[in-house]
Amino acid sequence: MDFTVIDAALVTKLLLLLAIGIGPKIALVPFLEMTQKLDAETKVSIGRQMVLTALVTALILLATGALLMRLLHITGGAVAVGGGIILALLAIKMASGPTEKHDLGLPVDVAKIAVFPLAVPYLLNPVGITVILIASGEVVSVASAALVAGLILLVAAFDYLVFTNIDALAKRMKPASLIVSEVVFGILLTAVAVQLVVSGLVNLGIITASAAH
Repeated sequence: MDFTVIDAALVTKLLLLLAIGIGPKIALVPFLEMTQKLDAETKVSIGRQMVLTALVTALILLATGALLMRLLHITGGAVAVGGGIILALLAIKMASGPTEKHDLGLPVDVAKIAVFPLAVPYLLNPVGITVILIASGEVVSVASAALVAGLILLVAAFDYLVFTNIDALAKRMKPASLIVSEVVFGILLTAVAVQLVVSGLVNLGIITASAAH
C-alpha cells in the first residue's frame, strides 16, 4: 500500500479489504449458531462486546503494529504469508459447508465467546489483522494514519448496526441462502488467502512480480 498519495483508489482498496477483514460476514454464521438459544437482550450484549473488542484490538494493532514488527524482525511479506495461511484454513471450512456446530449443549459463557472466537478470529479475522499490521508499518503521515483509523471505525460502526439488530436481520435470512452465501464467500476468501501468500512471497523476494501474474 502506497500512502504517499491519498486518493480514491487507495481509499476504496482499504475499505474493501477492511470490509472483509473486520466486516460482519465471516462472524455472522458462528454468531447465529452460538447465540441461537439466547434471548434478544443477551445477543445484543454479546454483539456489542464482540464489536468493541474487535475495534479496540484493531486500533491497538494500528498504533503498535510497526513497532511490534521491528521488535520481532518481521516484514510485511512475512505477515502477508502468515495471514494468508490462517485465512485459508478459515476459508476452507466455510467453503466446505456446515460440517460442524458450535453449540455443544454447554452453558454459554457470554464474556468469553464475545472475545474468542467471535471478536477474534471471526470478526477481526486474518485479513483484517494482516492489512492493519502492514498499514501500520507503511503509513507516512498523520493523515494516512487517520485515514486507516477512520475506515476501521466506519466498518466497526456497520458491524455494530448488524450485530445489535441481529434478531430483526435473522428473520429475513433464509437458512439455505446463508449456507450458499457461506460456501461462495469461503471460495472467494480462499482466493484472497492465496493472493495474500503470493503478495507476501513477492515482497520477500522469493518469487518475482512477473511470476505472480
